[in-house]
Amino acid sequence: MNLTDTRAVGRSAVRITPLGLGGTALGNIYQAVTEADARATIAAAYQAGVRYFDTAPLYGHGLSETRLGKGLAGLPRGELVISTKVGYALTPQAQTQAGSLGAFVDPLPNAISFDYSRDGARRSLEGSLRRLQTDHVEIVLIHDPDESTSLERGVDPYARSHFAEVMAGAYPALHDLRSQGVIKAIGLGMNQWQMLLDFARAGDFDCFLLAGRYTLLEQLEAAPLMEHCRDHQISLIIGGPYNSGILATGAVAGAYYNYSPAPDDVLAQVRRIEAVCARHAVPLAAAALQFPLAHPAVAGVIPGARSAAEVAANVRLWQYPIPAIFWQELRAEGLIAPDVPVPA
Repeated sequence: MNLTDTRAVGRSAVRITPLGLGGTALGNIYQAVTEADARATIAAAYQAGVRYFDTAPLYGHGLSETRLGKGLAGLPRGELVISTKVGYALTPQAQTQAGSLGAFVDPLPNAISFDYSRDGARRSLEGSLRRLQTDHVEIVLIHDPDESTSLERGVDPYARSHFAEVMAGAYPALHDLRSQGVIKAIGLGMNQWQMLLDFARAGDFDCFLLAGRYTLLEQLEAAPLMEHCRDHQISLIIGGPYNSGILATGAVAGAYYNYSPAPDDVLAQVRRIEAVCARHAVPLAAAALQFPLAHPAVAGVIPGARSAAEVAANVRLWQYPIPAIFWQELRAEGLIAPDVPVPA
């Protein structure tokens, strides 16, 4: 696969490299990253041919955006596609607080709260532009209007919903900015597909960032969303291709799935996939990274990285030659459903 073969984002004029850089690690998710490593990570991604960079105010409560802004400064802005998000408001405070989900280490001293209003979306974008040191971003996504309830197993995905607030506030604000040419594409970013499908039917969106719900581990659940996006020219950007860890580490002790220790049923399924990988000498992470891109609705995949070495590893995995027989055996073992697309 070639990084220079960009893909369109919905019906917009935006095109992204199929391999992007997700910005959660730049925000110190799980562990702290030094400023030097953050700068080297961004530089390595650019040097490898990555031109799509995703971030959000939530990630390290502004730290990811700040680091990305510094790392991209001086690079040809016209070559880059940056996406950030609105929905989490940042309020400066005297001391740092633990990140939502408890995931971010040493975040910047900004309190976080949900704000999906029209004015809140505009204020959030203005703050992001300052931290990113740019006068525009190409893609703006509305972030977690379910307050990430879907990360809790067995919880109703509609348990906490800001759907009405988004459609009355943040969405028309971004729609106006897009129509004025201030931004080029709009969408949502979530860890569930159900509410994304509702938004797809209710508004005019270019793309959705779907994190962790269309992966080598999870394929059929999101089929209604995938089919709707394919049929209506809405692009999907796949975040969390490793399901927050386990599809990179394998079913090892302490493996993470959905930002928490993996349960026994997930560990068992990953072990079955690993057995097929071993028979064909295919790295599990390579299969996980390449799998989503086979779907016609998917424009890109954005694994995170916290070092130049991890960027290089992601590029190698993305380009790793995987034989067709590998995918055929996964299907024969019932690990990939009959109608789910696989890489050629």
